[in-house]
Order: sequence, then structure tokens, then C-alpha cells
Amino acid sequence: MKILALFFILSNIVSFASEAQQALGTKNKRAADLYIESETYVIRRQYPQAISLLNQALNRDYQFAEAHLRLGTCYKAVEDNAGAIKHFTEVIKLKPADPRYSLAYFVLAEMNIKEGKYDEAIELLNQHQKIAPKGNLSNEGALMLQNAFYAKEAIQNPVAFDPKPLSSRVNVFQLQYFPVLTADESTLFFTARNGNARTDDEDIFISNKDNLGAWTAPEPISRNINTRFNEGTCSISADGRMMIFTTCEGRQGYGSCDLYVTYKMGADWSIPENLGPNINSPQWDSQPSLSADGNTLYYVSNRPGGLGNRDIYVSYRNESGEWTKAQNIGEPINTSSDEVSPFIHANGFTFFFASNGHPGFGGFDIFSSEIESGNTWGFPKNVGYPINTAEDQVSLFIAASGTTAYYANEKKQGNEYVDSKIYSFELPPTLQVTRGVNYVKGRVVDALTQQPIIATVELYDLATDELSSRVKSDSLTGEYLITLTKGSEYALYVNKNGYLFDSRYFSFQEDDSVNPELADILLNKITRGESVNLNNIFFDFDTFALREKSKTELKKIIAFLNAYPEIKIEMEGHTDNVGSAQYNLELSRSRALSVYEYLMENGVADNRVYYKGYGMEKPIATNTTEEGRQQNRRIAFKIL
Repeated sequence: MKILALFFILSNIVSFASEAQQALGTKNKRAADLYIESETYVIRRQYPQAISLLNQALNRDYQFAEAHLRLGTCYKAVEDNAGAIKHFTEVIKLKPADPRYSLAYFVLAEMNIKEGKYDEAIELLNQHQKIAPKGNLSNEGALMLQNAFYAKEAIQNPVAFDPKPLSSRVNVFQLQYFPVLTADESTLFFTARNGNARTDDEDIFISNKDNLGAWTAPEPISRNINTRFNEGTCSISADGRMMIFTTCEGRQGYGSCDLYVTYKMGADWSIPENLGPNINSPQWDSQPSLSADGNTLYYVSNRPGGLGNRDIYVSYRNESGEWTKAQNIGEPINTSSDEVSPFIHANGFTFFFASNGHPGFGGFDIFSSEIESGNTWGFPKNVGYPINTAEDQVSLFIAASGTTAYYANEKKQGNEYVDSKIYSFELPPTLQVTRGVNYVKGRVVDALTQQPIIATVELYDLATDELSSRVKSDSLTGEYLITLTKGSEYALYVNKNGYLFDSRYFSFQEDDSVNPELADILLNKITRGESVNLNNIFFDFDTFALREKSKTELKKIIAFLNAYPEIKIEMEGHTDNVGSAQYNLELSRSRALSVYEYLMENGVADNRVYYKGYGMEKPIATNTTEEGRQQNRRIAFKIL
């Protein structure tokens, strides 16, 4: 808005000079000549020369309103706010009701809002609205007035806010900003530089938590990523193995700034690849935010066709790893002004961004929104004072736990950032993420050789039978991490061609606390006699009727059989030792039969599947504990 206002003022002032000299508000010919001479320097943005000429004009006629207006604009352009306020104030004293000078009210109001002087801004905006020509900045003026009224009320209801800088071991650069963390909050990524000149190198750094929970000294992320050119804002998947970052020069791209992707393999990162024309454009594309599983990307672009100058866009990655053509996420997130710094929380539902187009404190504020039913966005909410203030706030990262936030505390002199440190704070209860995140992590290895396997790890929501997320294990270490959003039961599947899939069950309900799960996966090759336990086949107590949430696993079995048409399997029913042997044998047989019948009803040939009940004959755990008995009550299938 600041640039827009300055543009309109300059346009109005230059238009004055196109009028006949006698139309200027001075009778002093030399003052008029100096004013006209300054026009060339204003157009060229040579403000010091224009300022000198305009001060000379005012020395000859201090009542010269046009000279005050142009001089105020020049001072504003060079960030001399005191000089700008002085001369805009003189303008409204000399021409309080002249529509040609209404922008003086507007700019003074904007400057008062920047200083948090909302009452003064409201009075100035009311005067601006009274005398401004129809349509002249009316939308911007109305938004500023709305901001001033909103800010006055919000300041009376502050939220708890006690930010503290991260340790001096982390904040070692002159400027460090845009912090992001992995889901387990053990690794911190950020961008840093030692200087604010364009020639100062901007790189990505990482810091890890040591055994005592303290952050280690930051190190450059990788020679494959950092170069002598600038590597900017980055985003990381929840497992810390996929990164998207911004580069504006030094790499082959499509526009002024492009997004690139790199993958962690073992201890190092792959050579970055441009994300291609479905993501990048001939314009500016930057500030990425990845979903936890790395399959949804939000970012900012100033490409034509948006709602404002800078809008937020979204793209999705399919199973083949290809990104869809990016789409503007539209209203109510984007406005006719600017939206920047998107951040999607690890839960996949809570969204934060910065905007100067929604009601706030003036300039950029942080807002939040939730994805609602039908994948629509809830109306953005300002996160409140004093997290937001009259100064610009442009980014916020919320840890997976949903209670801790990270941001860069930046200090400016004029248009330049002179200091920036990474801070964190505990979110007040009203702002904490309601849908918390848990995670499962471990290694995927070959059961026989114990060698790491690159496998696909899928998580399904059993309540909706929908895929929640999909990740791959590390090709060199076998490590994986996948997140679970609070409020459901989940089936986890680990898949690799030539291997039996692994089935796991996890519950993360509303009243559950975050308790990370460690699960190493041992995959068996598809060979005769190998079996897999089906941990997501459910029956009501003492019955053999399949529960609805079993369908996810049942469809997984069908998909497996379709992928390997030569395979025949035996469905096995097993029980614990509670009750008679005969009763358990019949119950286990009936449950295996229920699964068999479902497969038959859904297109599986009857000569490919057999069923048998084993009762309590083949326990896999002790029957002396409830946990052991629960493991023994199971359905499995064996390769025949």
C-alpha cells in the first residue's frame, strides 16, 4: 500500500506541472520555475536534487502548497518520515478542502498507522474521504480506516506473547530468518547472511538438537545446495528429507526467482532440480511451504492473473512425483493487495500467512485459516496483538506440537534490514493448533539381510478410508517419518515391489497426548510360506462380522492380489487362549471365512484364496498379559 500511495502522489504532483505556470499556487516566478525544474528529477527518482530545488522554492514562497506536497513525497521516498510529515501537514493547513491535495491526508494517515497512532489516522482518513475525488484511492482509504478501527479494539484485548531468542549458538549471523523445523523438532533449517547488501551471500543452514536438547552451532546444509549465489526461503517435509527452496540467480530458471527441490539421501542432499513450468513462471516465484508428506506445495507468485500483486498458489504432487499446474487459492485467502509467507501446519488443516489486504494493524499482519469441509478455506483470522503490531510481521512457523512458534525478529533502518534473529514463543491457548500432530518413525529393512530398503509408506484414515499421506524411506538408511493428525484411527502400510506389505494400526484420538511411535519395519520377500499379520481387520467382541473400518485393509489385500496374479494365499484366523479350544477354533474359522467372502464378493477368484481357522494353536506372543492376548487375536495371510 505504501508504494501504491507514493505512486499516486507522484502522479498527481507531476500532473500539476503539466498545467500552465499561472495555475500554480504561487505568484513568485522563481519559486514556480524551481518547482517545474524539480519535475525532471522526481521522474528520474533523483530525490536529493529534487529536494534541494523544492526547498529553494519554499524559501521564496512558503505558502506554495504544490511545493510542500512534492517535497513531502520526496522525503517519504528517501525514508525521511519527519520531513514528509512536516510538509504534508503544511499542505493540509494551506489546502484543507482542495480535492487535488486529498492524498496528503491519506499519506499522513498511513504514516500514523505505521506508528500506531490510530485515532489520528482515523481523523485524517475521514477528511480524506470527504474531499477525495470519486474513486481516488477509495478502496485503500477504506481498508486503512477499517484497519485503524480494528487495531484500536484489538490492542485492548492483547494475547499472551513472551518471545525469546534462540541461543547465541544459533543466532550467529547478522541476518537469519524464515526458520522451519522437522516434525520431531530435532532439526532447524533457516536462511542466513552476514550483511544486507545485494552482493552478500545468502545460504541455507541447519542446526540439530544435541542429547541435552540444546541447539548446535549452525552448519551450511550442503555444497550441492549452497553456492556463491543466493539460496533463499526454504521449506522442509516433516521427515526432513525433501526440501524446496528459492534461487533468483546462478541456476537455470524460468523467471526472476524460481523454486527448486532437493532430497536427502543418507547424510547429504541431491543436486537441486528446478520444479518446472507447472510451478515456476517468467515472474517471481518464492516462499514455499510444503505439507508434512511433501505432496502439497503452497508458495507466492506475482504472475499476472491473480487477485493482487502477490498471491498464494498451490500445487499437488501425484504418485509419479509430477506436480500439477499451480492454481491461485483464491478468496478468502488472497485479496487485491499482497499475501506472502504461506505456512501449512503439519496437521494439513491449519494455515498461516501474511497479508496487507485483510483487516489488521496496518502493513503486513499474520493471519490463520482452517481448511473446512469440502476443502474450502475458513475466513482468515488476525492472530492478534502484540504478535501483530503497526510494524510489518511477515512470517510464522508453528511446530508440529502446535504449541510453539518460531519467527525472525527483524530490525530496519530505512529500507534495509540491519539485524535479524530467530525467536520462539509459546502460543497462547486461543492460538494453539487444535488438531495436534503425532508421528511414527523408524527404519525399513529387509527381514533376512537387515539391509535398508527404499519403500513407500502410506497412512490411511480408517474413518474415511482415505489416503492421509505418503512418504518414502531413505534409500541409504531406510529411515522414515510420517505424521498422524489428531482425531482419528490410522492404518499404516509399508510397500515394496517383491515384498509382502507390512500392516500397522495407530490411534490418535482427541484425548490422546502426543506420544511419538517408534516402529522399525522388517519386510519379507514374497516367498512360499511367508505370512503377514493384518492389523487393521476389525470384529466386534466375540463376533465374526467385519466392522466398517476393516475395508481399508480388505481393499489393500485385493490390490496386492491384483499386483501379483500368480500368487495364492491362505487367510488364517487366530485367537488367544481365553475360552475353550473348540470355541476358539470355530471363532477363528468364522472370522477367516468373513474375510474370504468379502474378497470373493469383490472380484477375487475363488481358486486364489483359501481360509482356515487355527484357534489358539499358533500364538505369536504370551497369553499371560492383555497386550499379548491382543496380538494373538489376529487375521493373517500366508503365501501358498
